[in-house]
Amino acid sequence: QVQLVESGGGLVQPGRSLKLSCVASGPTFHYYAIGWFRQAPGKEREGLSCISPSDGSTYYADSVKGRFTISRDDAKNTVYLQMNSLKPEDTAVYYCAAEPASTTAYFYCAGYSRFQSWGQGTQVTVSS
Repeated sequence: QVQLVESGGGLVQPGRSLKLSCVASGPTFHYYAIGWFRQAPGKEREGLSCISPSDGSTYYADSVKGRFTISRDDAKNTVYLQMNSLKPEDTAVYYCAAEPASTTAYFYCAGYSRFQSWGQGTQVTVSS
């Protein structure tokens, strides 16, 4: 398993942007599918965006499509989530997760149980 550390969360006004980072340990990071999830109080953990090196695919949930962008820099063992046009309903704890890749990004984002390694989470609060 890899160790994951998220950063970049904070308090931001509606309509503004944040960029989350997920740094992973281990020399085989480039083989891993990475997912970004979030969990708001009283709600289930939601898959937002995933990227898989198995076929080079990415996936976005409808709730963030067109506003969030996932990217990875394997040389830095880092995956990013650029979040634009933030809304109050985006307020949640954001987590990144990793799993050795064998299939599409859509598969991994379909359920949080498909990831074995998780970061500790970073709080994002969107409020005026």
